[in-house]
Amino acid sequence: MSFELALRLTEIGVALALIQRGAEHLVKGEWRLFAPQVALSLLLLGSLAPGIATIGLWALGLAQLHRFRGPYNGGSDKMALLILSCLVVAHSAPGWAELALAYLAVQLVLSYFVSGWVKLRNHEWRNGQALSDVFAFSAYPVSERLRGLSGNTRLMRAAAWGVIGFEVAFPLSLLHPGLLVLALMVAAAFHLANACLFGLNRFLWIWLAAYPSLIWFETRLPV
Repeated sequence: MSFELALRLTEIGVALALIQRGAEHLVKGEWRLFAPQVALSLLLLGSLAPGIATIGLWALGLAQLHRFRGPYNGGSDKMALLILSCLVVAHSAPGWAELALAYLAVQLVLSYFVSGWVKLRNHEWRNGQALSDVFAFSAYPVSERLRGLSGNTRLMRAAAWGVIGFEVAFPLSLLHPGLLVLALMVAAAFHLANACLFGLNRFLWIWLAAYPSLIWFETRLPV
């Protein structure tokens, strides 16, 4: 994948993710910060003044942090700001554009590896209790049948170790293009499952937006 295509796909991905987020707030009548977000995202989606659009979206992201006293949606907000920051650098300082996209790719890899490493060091994740609690006590609309799975100790332990193993081993996917594609497909399926089961839909779209940077980055590695 060329750098230009990776950059453009990243713009499209983050624009779609922010349009979705903005639309959710517009339905609630929160116009001041989110109507401009949707408008700027549409500009970015159409590749109309992408430099101005990314700077505007980045500034709005900071304003939303102030409005909600932090990243109210956790990791997805942080990833959105990370992507926007890299796009701002890419458009504002062309000489640093490839470095900015490479930084995004490295941070994406670390987002999986660090998450897996934290789980690996947590006894409740290793024995499956943490995942069992997610199913049993989650505030998201998990069906009663799925809640019942929380009592299956062996299943929860196996699933927990599956998640841990995949996340910790994710950096190894950079060793081969085919392996990376497979890893990203598994990761996307993981995010899709979380969106369907626990309502974490924002994580799906914003993480997908960062995937083109990693596909491009892998082609630049001397392996």
